[in-house]
Amino acid sequence: MYFREVAQPLFHLAFPVVDLDTTRAFYVGVLGCREGRSADDWVDFEFFGHQISAHRSPPDQGGIGSNSVDGDLVPVRHFGAILEWNEWEALAERLEIAGVSFVIRPRIRFEGQVGEQGTFFVRDPSGNVIEMKSFREPANVFAR
Repeated sequence: MYFREVAQPLFHLAFPVVDLDTTRAFYVGVLGCREGRSADDWVDFEFFGHQISAHRSPPDQGGIGSNSVDGDLVPVRHFGAILEWNEWEALAERLEIAGVSFVIRPRIRFEGQVGEQGTFFVRDPSGNVIEMKSFREPANVFAR
C-alpha cells in the first residue's frame, strides 16, 4: 500500500446513494473495491485500504458547486484515494475501457511544481464525485 509503512488510522466516509445495486456494480465491478458488511439500506466497501459506506438516500441536491484548480472546474464535494503511479494509470485505463465518463479526464496537474500529480474525476451511479490521484514523489503529498 502507498502510505502504509507505519500503521496509520483507517479513513471512514459515509455518503448518500440512490440505489445499492448500481452502487455495488460500480464500486466492485468497475473500481475493483471489495464489498464488506451490508444491510437493506447501506453497504460498506474496502476503498483502497479504507472504509466507505454507501447509504441509500433520496437524490441529493447539495454540494454542486465547483472551484477552479489549475484550469479545471473541480466539484467541491468529492472524495477519493491517492494511489501509486502505476496503479493510478491502470485504473484510468480500466475506467476508459469500461466506458466510464470522466468529469475531468486523466491529466497531470501542477506540472513541474512541487505538487505535481496525476488526477481524474468520475461520478458513481448516484452522482457522487470521486477523485483518484497519484504523486510521482509520494513525499510531496502534503508539500507546500
